[in-house]
Amino acid sequence: MKSKRTLFLIEVAIFTAFALVLDILPISFKIWAQGGSVSFAMIPIFIVAFRWGLKGGLLSGFLWGVLQIATGTAWIMHPIQGLIDYALAFTVLGFAGVFAKQIQRNVKEGKTSVYLTYISLGVLLGSALRFFAHYIAGIIFFGSAVEGQPAWLYSLIYNGSYMVPSFILSTVIVSFLFHKQPRTLLNGTT
Repeated sequence: MKSKRTLFLIEVAIFTAFALVLDILPISFKIWAQGGSVSFAMIPIFIVAFRWGLKGGLLSGFLWGVLQIATGTAWIMHPIQGLIDYALAFTVLGFAGVFAKQIQRNVKEGKTSVYLTYISLGVLLGSALRFFAHYIAGIIFFGSAVEGQPAWLYSLIYNGSYMVPSFILSTVIVSFLFHKQPRTLLNGTT
């Protein structure tokens, strides 16, 4: 039991750090000066979520958000906005882990199309929840940067412009990685 917990903590730490590195490296495509980029950074969080379930995904996402604040890469104009845009928005990526058991079961049964569908649904759920958190923070704290444009529309366009491509990129890459090595989805404890 102790080795399972140790493996869990090590993987969460490593994949969270990997997410931060991917977010900082210039391989991401910065779209907006105030934050928002198309990057590979959500992928490690989804990997943890699919290997360890909800607990692993939520913890890894939360730590990634906190690390962005700690390293100064976060763009915060108000403490509550910082909590929504970083602590909450990155934590909810981990809800992809609600599909972990179905994914792992179908990997064991060799049902490739089924586990790839669950992976896509998990990435969609996590990305949609993250988008929603950024969207709400955008409406409340940023208003509209374009005169005459409603805040809800501005936030929708602003956050959708990087979240939709990030969702697509994450879905393709996570699906490809696990299609090539499906056994890596199994954390050795299932």
